[in-house]
Amino acid sequence: MLDDGSTAARKDRQLQAVLDSAGDDGRLEGGFDALRLPHRALPEISLSEVSTRTVFLGRELGAPLLISCTTGGTPRTYEIIARLARAAQVRRLAFGLGSQRVMLEFPEAARFFQVRALAPDVPILSNLGAVQLNYGVTVDDCRRLVELSESDALVLHLNPLQEALQEGGNTNFSGLLGKIEALCRQLPVPVIAKEIGYGISGEVARQLVDAGVWGIDVAGAGGTSWSQIESKLASSPRGRMVGRAFAAWGIPTSRAVVSVRRALPQVPLIASGGLRDGVDVAKAIALGADMAGIAGPLVKAAAASEEALMEYVDALVQQLRVAMFCTGAADVSSLRQVEVIWEGQASTY
Repeated sequence: MLDDGSTAARKDRQLQAVLDSAGDDGRLEGGFDALRLPHRALPEISLSEVSTRTVFLGRELGAPLLISCTTGGTPRTYEIIARLARAAQVRRLAFGLGSQRVMLEFPEAARFFQVRALAPDVPILSNLGAVQLNYGVTVDDCRRLVELSESDALVLHLNPLQEALQEGGNTNFSGLLGKIEALCRQLPVPVIAKEIGYGISGEVARQLVDAGVWGIDVAGAGGTSWSQIESKLASSPRGRMVGRAFAAWGIPTSRAVVSVRRALPQVPLIASGGLRDGVDVAKAIALGADMAGIAGPLVKAAAASEEALMEYVDALVQQLRVAMFCTGAADVSSLRQVEVIWEGQASTY
């Protein structure tokens, strides 16, 4: 049985904090409100011709969307994960698991991450904190996580701020790049590096790719603020004060996408962090992303009901299709050629 101090119990508290989040905690926005897609009054295509299909990790998808899970490993979180996985299969979207660290501490938790039967035909991404490589997690451990969840790739999430704010957090990030490199050489599936809400710069992305990382998920500022969640979960006034100071920390998602794409023109790139609708997805793709990841809004919809989740997903895809139609982009590759308009800011991010 897992006690209240366990990783699994903390996951349930984190989930509740995500569901309770109202988005009014002073955090940075993702930067998408400052962007406009050029409206084409004469698109010269039919809406029925617009295709949102793409390919990711060798699998054809219905849209360039990744359902990014925020947590997992407990009976309560599995209810939501199962709904998200079923939606991913029905609409052919990529699906990301929450951190699987709990599986290493409690092997019986593995069943809460096994969703391949629910999503047999879409990419599934395993997930582990990169810093755990400095705390005894081995290549064999990572291989086992991937095999048990039948995943197509392993996401290594980088979360120094969250760990620094979390009581008992793992804050030794020294020498981590070399261990990531060793893992990339030996793991039989691609490795994707992502932040958890504070962004990855072009410089750091280049370091990671040079070490063997296959793709980057910038996971920039603008979405779920884990500094504010950790602040709310802190047991002391000082912990809450420290966490609140970082509400506006990080690289906005839009800037991170541009920075990484300029540094690495060919690397698979996922934009996540603060994307709210299909128009934001279209903007992210036009900025240079290959895929767009959304977590918080989908988790909230899934917590409400399976019907609410499917309605949200269908609205996202239709919003994307209409945005593509109104820019004259008949497919995702054409959308990548659309020039984004920056308003009220310098266009040289």
